[in-house]
Order: sequence, then C-alpha cells, then structure tokens
Amino acid sequence: MARTYTVEGMQCTGCETTVIETVEAVEGVTDVTADHEADTVTVSGDPDPAAVRAAIGEAGYDLA
Repeated sequence: MARTYTVEGMQCTGCETTVIETVEAVEGVTDVTADHEADTVTVSGDPDPAAVRAAIGEAGYDLA
C-alpha cells in the first residue's frame, strides 16, 4: 500500500534525498519517492503513519 504526504519546504533534489533517506529508516517502509516540485512524498509498505510523519519532521520539513 502506498500513501502520499504533502510536505512543505522541499526546494531541490537534495531536499528530496534527505527526506527519502530519513523515511526509508522507518520500520515497514519498502519504498519512498519524493517530488519537491509537487511537494509530495509517497511511501510504500506498511509503516506506522505517525512514525513517517515524525521522520519527515526529523528531516526538517513540515506536513501540510
């Protein structure tokens, strides 16, 4: 199952990489894609949504 989050503050591919690497560490995540132009992060697998939100925050970004 995939879930898409709207993330504020990503401005470049480096931002995407930061978010991807942080969210990939969450238990249950099987794949992550980020698009700074669309302000989205799509997470596949069966992670705890609260853990994904926390990881995005730890990466320095806010959920819209």
